[in-house]
Amino acid sequence: MRGWHGAAAPPGRDTSVRTLETTMAGKPKLHYFNGRGRMESIRWLLAAAGVEFEEKFIETPEDWDKLRSDGHLMFQQVPMVEIDGMKMVQTRAILNYIATKYNLYGKDIKERALIDMYTEGIADLSEMIIVLPLCPPDQKEAKIALIKERTTDRYLPVFEKVLKSHGQDYLVGNRLSKADIHLVELLYYVEEIDPSLLANFPLLKVISLTAIRREGSHLPPQDLTFGLKPHNCLFSIPFCPPELAARG
Repeated sequence: MRGWHGAAAPPGRDTSVRTLETTMAGKPKLHYFNGRGRMESIRWLLAAAGVEFEEKFIETPEDWDKLRSDGHLMFQQVPMVEIDGMKMVQTRAILNYIATKYNLYGKDIKERALIDMYTEGIADLSEMIIVLPLCPPDQKEAKIALIKERTTDRYLPVFEKVLKSHGQDYLVGNRLSKADIHLVELLYYVEEIDPSLLANFPLLKVISLTAIRREGSHLPPQDLTFGLKPHNCLFSIPFCPPELAARG
C-alpha cells in the first residue's frame, strides 16, 4: 500500500485513451455517464493494473436508449464494460474479473477471502458517500455527520490496525491487490468530505498524501465529483436517469 503510490496514475476525467500499457486483446471500452459514480472504481483498478482503456460517455437520452435497445445492458443498468469480447455489467462482477485477470486478487483462497472482506467494508462506506447527493437537503447535514462518525469509528480504524499489525506495505499478502486500490480511492472521497477525518490515522494519511496528492492533476475536477452540493441527479452532468443513480 505505502509503496504503491508511484505505480500508476489514478484515472482522469478526459475522454482520451490512457497512455498506459495496451492490452493484447484490445482496449476495454467503458460505458457510463460523464461522472465518477460506480464506474470510478473500475477506472482506478484498470489504471493501477497499467491497462489502457477508452470511455464512451452516455450524454443524451438517445445514447441511453441505444444501449438498451441494442441489448447490451443485461439488467438495464450501467456501468457496462466491453472487455475480452464480453459486454460485462454489474460493478462487482467487473471488478472481480479485472482483479483476477491482472493478478490483483490474492494468491490463494484465504487471501481472496481477506481481500473480499476488506473490499466489502470499503464498499459500505463508499456507498454512503455515493448516494449522499440524492439525500433531501433537510437530511443532508445528518447524513454527513453519520458518514463522519462511521469513517472515524468503524471503518478507517480497521485498515489502520491491519497496516500497523503486520508492518507491510499492502493490506493482504504484502502485494498490491484490489483492496489497496479501493482503499486509496475511498481515502480521496473521505478527504473531499473533511480532510481532518484522517488526522488520527497516520498510516492512512501517508497513503492519502502520497498516492492522492502526488497524482492530483490526473483526478476528476471538482464539478464532476460526488460533491456535497445539491445536484439534480448523482452527477452534475447533462443526462443521468434518476432511477439509475444509486444502482448498478
